[in-house]
Amino acid sequence: MKNVIILGSGRSGTSMVAGTLAKAGYFMGEHLLPANNANPKGFFEDIEVNSINEDILANVAPRRPKIFGNVLFRHIPLPYQRWLLALPLSKSPLASQAIEKRITTLLKNKPFCLKDPRFSYTLPCWIPFLENAVFIVVFREPMTTAKSINKECQDDSQLHSLAMSEERAMKVWECMYKHILKMSENDCQDWLFLHYDQILTGNGGDLIARHTGANIDLSFPEKRLKRSNSTDSPPPSALGIYQKLCTKAGFDSTVN
Repeated sequence: MKNVIILGSGRSGTSMVAGTLAKAGYFMGEHLLPANNANPKGFFEDIEVNSINEDILANVAPRRPKIFGNVLFRHIPLPYQRWLLALPLSKSPLASQAIEKRITTLLKNKPFCLKDPRFSYTLPCWIPFLENAVFIVVFREPMTTAKSINKECQDDSQLHSLAMSEERAMKVWECMYKHILKMSENDCQDWLFLHYDQILTGNGGDLIARHTGANIDLSFPEKRLKRSNSTDSPPPSALGIYQKLCTKAGFDSTVN
């Protein structure tokens, strides 16, 4: 069985993919985030993984000013909201020796399957310490994702301090997948790109099984949990990224 890193924007189906692997014998973390209304079957995210990635991003993320920050700069994510960070492609996070030690300690648990949207930015800091690992990128329609992110920010009290909109959520989506596409350019063999609908109704389970060598729980994905949908057209910049992702996944977006 291969070690696995699952990445992609929040609200894109990464938890659904992780759920298909949850019974395969993987180490996913010692303290997983609890399920909630947004993810009733669980997030499959480890608190320590999130913390490591948060600390990595702290070096490149903008900070809210102490004076008037919670009034004039509410669009800047606070700590542990950085899965909603729109990080420009020009920014490259770096890990300190202390963070690298935490990474190597965590990765002693094998085989592992780790999932966090922040990996979309921080994965280069983990790659030097990964062995026998593959990557699974999950995505869905940009506007559907942006609407879902915006709704979660409205519903989750821990996110009320962050000013969010569909426009800002779209920027997060674009930034994350720009970083992912750049990371995957020279290493196509170890990367599997999957559209949400491929997992839900297509051959996504078979693709995951072949890519990881694990026994997949095909009963985990449920159509009834697909609650967000949008037929709105994304901005041209997001549409171009989406088309590249669909090409890598072998997914025909015109059918849906």
